[in-house]
Amino acid sequence: MKIAVAVAPENALPSAFVVFRGIEESIKKAAELGYDGIELALRDKYQVDLSKVKRLIKEFGLEIPVISSGQVFSDSKFWLTARDKDIRYKACEALKDLIDAASEFGAMVNMGRVRGFIEAGEAAEETVERFAGVMEGISAYACSAGVTLILEPVNRYEINFINNLDEGVELIKKLKLKDLKLMPDLFHMNIEDVSIEGNLKKYIDYIGYIHFADSNRLAPGWGHLDFKSIVDTLYKVGYNGWISVEILPKPDPDSSASQAIHFLRKFITQVTVLRFD
Repeated sequence: MKIAVAVAPENALPSAFVVFRGIEESIKKAAELGYDGIELALRDKYQVDLSKVKRLIKEFGLEIPVISSGQVFSDSKFWLTARDKDIRYKACEALKDLIDAASEFGAMVNMGRVRGFIEAGEAAEETVERFAGVMEGISAYACSAGVTLILEPVNRYEINFINNLDEGVELIKKLKLKDLKLMPDLFHMNIEDVSIEGNLKKYIDYIGYIHFADSNRLAPGWGHLDFKSIVDTLYKVGYNGWISVEILPKPDPDSSASQAIHFLRKFITQVTVLRFD
């Protein structure tokens, strides 16, 4: 498995949920700490100089596995299931913009809260129907660009539409869209899923990427999740994709990023050695 850390441009609003800010410095720090890549949080592709990012990524031997869309929801206030057609249209265009950026790096695009929510007075079926309608066009656009979309279940305290892996897989099966995968987040799974290891194992064929954070959203090892058990499960079911550290930058970004990579590396290295001995 490869490990990335979540970063954003320096000009991103405080709502951007990342560990590091400032592209050049973030890439340098990620490489020095031993990460394999960065997950890049963008509102739109114009927040960064893509050619410069490409050069820096190559220079420091990193990759960008995912471009995350959280700022489209939290900053721009666009979401895909909005009753308002104008908001839906702007959300679609924003995601297409991020798909264009992702295609430059061979990256995926995540859909967390940007997917939207069940609005007051509306039945869940209406929300699903609207989501299916907009996703048909977005999925076709992503496929033409060679980009995979990943859907992130988010806990009930943040959104009321697709809270756990069971619901995420049910929706993916219903939509039947090419190159739409699931993106579990351990923090949300700890709240919503009956078993983290059980659902990772059960739905591994649908999983394209995973967010790692401890039970309190701090760096792994600073909460109560059993990461050895989780990593062992992923190896046993043959997962060899990316995981990304999306954690609170506390007590400070450098300390949290360092704790995360050093804590996770010992488990991943140990499991890798055991598999090949």
